Amino acid sequence: MAKSYKQIPLHLNISEQIHQQIISGDYLPGAKLPSESKLIEQWQVSRITIRRAIANLVQQGLVATHQGKGAFVTQKRKVIYTLSNPLTFLEDDLANQGIELSLKNITFEPVTPPKEVQAILQLPLDNPTAYLQKKILLTDQEPGCVDITYILPEIGYQLESELKQNMTFPILELHNWKIERVKAIIECTNANLELSEYLDVPLGHPLLVYRHTAYTHNRPVVHGKSISRGDRFCYSVNQVETAFQQNQD
Repeated sequence: MAKSYKQIPLHLNISEQIHQQIISGDYLPGAKLPSESKLIEQWQVSRITIRRAIANLVQQGLVATHQGKGAFVTQKRKVIYTLSNPLTFLEDDLANQGIELSLKNITFEPVTPPKEVQAILQLPLDNPTAYLQKKILLTDQEPGCVDITYILPEIGYQLESELKQNMTFPILELHNWKIERVKAIIECTNANLELSEYLDVPLGHPLLVYRHTAYTHNRPVVHGKSISRGDRFCYSVNQVETAFQQNQD
């Protein structure tokens, strides 16, 4: 007996065809899509169907809507951060790609961090204080990443004004807190209410998480996570030849 398949909803069919038009270059980045009225006429469907189709494209990060102006194809300029050398600063990577990096400080204050963070930063049991910083990283003026880090108290107290305006690692290096290694892991999460507001994505939108701990003189000094939009951030790794491989040659 032949299998029966449910018919694809009309709004998904329309959004997929517009998606293909974007991929093929019929609609270039920054281009305005036809108005609702024209799409209704083209597809011979209701207004609610067209709005659902556009909402699908927005959720995929392909289109952005502006009230009173219409729907526009998003600028698909993705930041590539190289992890093969974790000590390559993000600013340098972006500068090489011709992308402007700026930041917006949200929070910078001394706190008692979660037990897990206390252990990672090796904070004293009698006074487990660290500085919590939250900042939004903007690439070409668009929010792409939320950075949430815990910093040793002596560093946070000394460098507060500079860290509020600049990326963390270059400021540490400038003040002789040389980052010798970074331990990191990449995982996924979904946007909660706070992240959806910061990154301008729908609630539940999939996001990339780059968790990291930075060390100087074998001592952890910074621990945190960078939570980014997958349509604006990606990570590059170049495999290096290992000592084992060299011995096999």
